[in-house]
Amino acid sequence: MGYQQYGISPQLVERIKLKMKNPAVKERIKKLIDGVTKSDLQDKAKVRRLIKSSAVIMNEHFTPAQEEQFVAFVIAQKIDPNNTFHLIKLWGMFR
Repeated sequence: MGYQQYGISPQLVERIKLKMKNPAVKERIKKLIDGVTKSDLQDKAKVRRLIKSSAVIMNEHFTPAQEEQFVAFVIAQKIDPNNTFHLIKLWGMFR
């Protein structure tokens, strides 16, 4: 899987996926990322801020090394939130 190449553990991904099944958490995350653009997801500072905010919402505590892994992963994916193909690709990576 792609995220493992960045040092992100499958256990962490599974734990986050489980937390995202909670409707309240899911809605808060949706509100957080509402309006995010492709250029936002290529800006390290903005991605880091989104990761920290998401961690607070999900009651997760990431190490600085984990944050860097997430930032590197998101930037490398060149995600366009308005491109359905990109979203399907990400969905397939984490399902």
